[in-house]
Amino acid sequence: MTARVAHLVRHPIKSAGFEEVAEVRLTTGAAFPFDRVWAVAHAAARLSEPPTWASKLQFLRGWGSADLMAVSCISSDVDKGEVTLAHPRRAQATFRPDDAADAARLMEWLRPLWPANRPDPARVVRVPGQALTDQEQPFISINSLSSLADLSRRTGQPLSLHRWRGNIWVDGWEPMAELDLIGGEITLGDVRLLIEEPIGRCRATGANPDTGVQDVDTMTALDAAYGHTDFGVFARVVEGGRVARGDEVRA
Repeated sequence: MTARVAHLVRHPIKSAGFEEVAEVRLTTGAAFPFDRVWAVAHAAARLSEPPTWASKLQFLRGWGSADLMAVSCISSDVDKGEVTLAHPRRAQATFRPDDAADAARLMEWLRPLWPANRPDPARVVRVPGQALTDQEQPFISINSLSSLADLSRRTGQPLSLHRWRGNIWVDGWEPMAELDLIGGEITLGDVRLLIEEPIGRCRATGANPDTGVQDVDTMTALDAAYGHTDFGVFARVVEGGRVARGDEVRA
């Protein structure tokens, strides 16, 4: 079976919404476009001034609130710097996070989804030219639908791809074969990627993105099935270009 790109996903606001796109243009040495452009820092965050990349501990994140995992990005406008968010228990709303008033509205919108015993949302952060991913390096995350199907079978329930916050999903690899590609290159359409390291996972992936409720122990399931808690791989763009759904993936 020929491996192909099945899904392309970006997350404009860290831990607050996922959005599928039909195609993307990747740039050499850069992260996935319009992915984790903004992050919401909490009141106890320790950030430099002006802000630079900071660890996930400084921000609202799915590990701290399963409810955040059910936020979806209905649409976004890169040129306007605008996102429209939805959640099963919140009214759909549109924000321009670079605007101070909209940033305040965004934090108010997210507050009921964040535990009351945790520091309040306090600041929307953007670092020009730096994706606010969990890694400071400009990595792109690649995941396999076959691995997802295998893990779903082992847990006894279908697991949404949006639990994993991946950028590129490949259909056609053997389960967990992506881990064997570390240290090598793959091509997707016009793009070459160097597979650098596995993605270590956390309990945030146990939350159902449809409900915002923890409903499966993914960490235990991964360890029991494969002897580790890695799922997916991080890659670096070594030759940029266009990638679209349906493009062949060659290892």
